[in-house]
Amino acid sequence: MQSCSFVSLVCQRAFRSLYRIYIPYRFQHAENQPTLVVERALRSIKMDAFETSLVRNFCIIAHVDHGKSTLADRLLELTGAIPKSKENRQVLDKLDVERERGITVKAAAVSMFYPHKNQTYLLNLIDTPGHVDFSTEVARSLSACQSAILLVDAAQGIQAQTVANFLLACDSFMEVIAVINKIDLKEAKVERTIRQIESEFGLSSKNIIQISAKHGTNCGMILEQIVEQLPPPNYSRTGPLRLFVFDSVYSSAINSTIINVAVTDGIVRAGDKISSKLSGKNYTVLETGIFMYPDRVKTDALYAGHVGYIICDTKHIQDTVVGDTFYHQGVNVEPLQTFKVPKAMVFAGFFPFEEAQYNIFEQSIERLALNDTGVRIVPTSNPAFGKGMRIGFLGLLHMEIFNQRLQSEFAQQVITTFPGVAYQCRIVGKDNIKDHGSDLLTISDPLKWPDTNIIRETLEPIVHGQILTPTQFAPIIKLICDERRGVLIEEYCIDDKRTLLKYKLPLAEIVYDFFDQLKQITSGYGTFDYEDSGYEKSNIVKMRICINQEEIDELSVLCHAKRARVVGQEIVLKLKENIDRQQYAIKIEAKVHSSILAKQHIAPYKKDVGAKLYGGDKTRLMKLIKRQEEGKERMRSIANIQVPREAIIAVLKRK
Repeated sequence: MQSCSFVSLVCQRAFRSLYRIYIPYRFQHAENQPTLVVERALRSIKMDAFETSLVRNFCIIAHVDHGKSTLADRLLELTGAIPKSKENRQVLDKLDVERERGITVKAAAVSMFYPHKNQTYLLNLIDTPGHVDFSTEVARSLSACQSAILLVDAAQGIQAQTVANFLLACDSFMEVIAVINKIDLKEAKVERTIRQIESEFGLSSKNIIQISAKHGTNCGMILEQIVEQLPPPNYSRTGPLRLFVFDSVYSSAINSTIINVAVTDGIVRAGDKISSKLSGKNYTVLETGIFMYPDRVKTDALYAGHVGYIICDTKHIQDTVVGDTFYHQGVNVEPLQTFKVPKAMVFAGFFPFEEAQYNIFEQSIERLALNDTGVRIVPTSNPAFGKGMRIGFLGLLHMEIFNQRLQSEFAQQVITTFPGVAYQCRIVGKDNIKDHGSDLLTISDPLKWPDTNIIRETLEPIVHGQILTPTQFAPIIKLICDERRGVLIEEYCIDDKRTLLKYKLPLAEIVYDFFDQLKQITSGYGTFDYEDSGYEKSNIVKMRICINQEEIDELSVLCHAKRARVVGQEIVLKLKENIDRQQYAIKIEAKVHSSILAKQHIAPYKKDVGAKLYGGDKTRLMKLIKRQEEGKERMRSIANIQVPREAIIAVLKRK
């Protein structure tokens, strides 16, 4: 008995020591933390107590830089999920690229426990990106929620992506709480912003909450409104299990995939046997849990209405598809209605810097693309770089972020070709149609463009764009859109100082520098949002780059006939800057069909290596010749001249 008492006493003292050390460290700046937070720090959370009536699933939607992540920080502090501290800045933005650029590029889910009127509520928040290039993240976040907080900057007012995200929420029949942020700024125009929200969205001014997320002003009112005004999920625990997969990420720590799910019906526990509606494959659930900052927390189960994660015995990364429905094996259920995945708009070639590293490069691409449904990947090859991937993105920023994450998270050094869009062409001839599989071809790679003789017509992608700008800049913007072959659809004033322009624009004219030019003209106040509008007939040509009459396949470009001369001049000039002079003349030409649209000439050296030698030992001449031959061996041969690999990279990465 004395031995048992002694062991018990030692265990109690050890537990008290751990409690004194861990809790103050974990919450050293916290004040009045809810008891549930401390309990969560010491043991797993029991989820069965949270009926659907005590659950609220919501996301924060807004234009970029309107304060979504800052508001999320304040809500996490108010619910005790994180300690109150001045160091809390964008805590849900965990990617290095997000902190470097100061924008959210990946939707992040987190659970909070909020005590209100003698009840504890489970609040599942999903913070979403604000840039148009990451609209997929917003769409799939909305699919896991029943309501949304629409955040509007008091100084900027309603902007293009504010409208786009609100319409996405309306399409999902969501309840929306309007919140005006940054009321502490000197330039804040609260009353104007309220009028904009009323006129544009039809929301009552009585229900609009005015806050300063930076200072925490009135943020507590948002939590109260979430509980009192937003609806709980209308699901049943007794029904057959249905899990909606809205995200997934590969974890190298556990060598498996963490699958983010929203439980619409039933209950899922570790050990359950589940099946996929899309693939038909069967899996065993190894773990269930919820997302608590900074890490996920294991739970006994997930119940109807809950948002969390599961880990299964998946064998391959491709086994998890965002938008899939999981259910118990042997039970027939209807698949859940998934969200619409936008089409890839911008395409570029990605190649490993060293071809021997292709297998590691391919694996890194697959793991990164696992939780990014906006990318489209097709294997390709290039005469200059060997095997690689042709990847489609939702926009140029999407591509830049993907490339940066590939380098920072997977240590992959890659060569990225100049981005382009996917064009279409109709071909003629039964044999040609049979060879290509269809008379209508969609092609983003110039190397796969068919011969001009068999093309009947060409088409290019068109978008419908919304430009929100201060009224004084509208005439200049209309001139720019006209230069880019845009067609004005509608123009109207939102208020006395801002104008909304709706344009039909060719995608190829806006993916490169349109955003930058718009920001420069409007001093940063203009915003732009667009959506796919299909294809229209156009005059698309394939530009060939020739050096001394020999075509360089890897430098071919698809573009509109009106832009061909400008693009050709840019390419031949870049080649001239990067190709060394030779012993003979070099002629660089950009051609469309048989017409030369741009050309540059590199003059030859006028003297040979022995011009200065007047007799003497022959070995002097031989040394000079040998040195010249060694220099040529370091160059890559194209046609009958020496072109360094760096010159090709410089052209493919041109801005």
